[in-house]
Amino acid sequence: MVSFDEQAILDNGAYIYNQRAEIERIADEICEKGFDSIFFTSSGGSLAMMQPFDYMVSVMSDIPVQSQVSADFLTVGNRRIGKGTLAFMASKSGDTKETVAAAKAAKDAGCTIVSTLGVDGSPLGELSDYGVIYKQGRPMELVLYLLIGKILKNRGFFDDYDRFADELVNLPAALVSVGKNADEMARAYALKHKDDPYQIWIGSGNLWGPTYSFAMCVLEESQWLRTKSVTSPEFFHGTIELVEPGVCVALAMTEAQTRPLDERVARFCKQYADDFTVFDTHDYELPGISDEYRWMLSPVVLNAILSRVSKNFEEIRDHSLDIRRYYRKVEY
Repeated sequence: MVSFDEQAILDNGAYIYNQRAEIERIADEICEKGFDSIFFTSSGGSLAMMQPFDYMVSVMSDIPVQSQVSADFLTVGNRRIGKGTLAFMASKSGDTKETVAAAKAAKDAGCTIVSTLGVDGSPLGELSDYGVIYKQGRPMELVLYLLIGKILKNRGFFDDYDRFADELVNLPAALVSVGKNADEMARAYALKHKDDPYQIWIGSGNLWGPTYSFAMCVLEESQWLRTKSVTSPEFFHGTIELVEPGVCVALAMTEAQTRPLDERVARFCKQYADDFTVFDTHDYELPGISDEYRWMLSPVVLNAILSRVSKNFEEIRDHSLDIRRYYRKVEY
């Protein structure tokens, strides 16, 4: 097995979960002050990481919610945000140029800014009304499961939140189990596709963000492999015509409400693609997590699976995940 630091995952997950009381206090304070809409904005993989929570708010509540890439927000603006808008932002470094500028613009518009950050004392942290530091904690999404979940409870949309949050203490260990069980499949995929000229990656619902992020931030940015990422419903409106012998097609299957859309893709690809791989979160046990919460956790389960694909690509291709030619290397 390629390097797998089980204890680090457990320790880092515990670090985030131990902030539960403070995260819930932030949620309570936000709700006491009041807000009328939610706005997710950041850059690249950070916004993709928050996409499942845009989805979660949309399917569980009637709270108006939207997402916008920070560079777009800075260029065209957004007349639907302002005083009463709760703006969620994320940055591992806390100094992503467009994200910091977007925080300034959102603050000037009257938004309350809540950030999840990898480091303390960052420019984004200084601009935020509330910030939670996850450091090396994984999954960083655990912060938002607690924060968004508690907000939804306070607004009357998630009565079962306390039980859900109690079970999240088991999430780091469950994801360790997922990673171990996924490693054989992950290595086989990496070996088979290490030199592919082109890969198609498909996902839907709360797995669209993680699927897009893996294709963009890992395969493209970190491994320089050409990919096409597309949602399950949109696959049938263009990308379908690129399925032919020898073309790699990978599908991430969620346990959330859009699973039937993924199943439709699977039926087609099993018939017409000769190189088709399914990464189904339903295939993995989550000890200590009730079945009714699995749909919400599909994104972090998928990330645990794909992190093993990433690590195996890194070793097999002898291409560090940290190498960049342009990103944060040159001016653009």
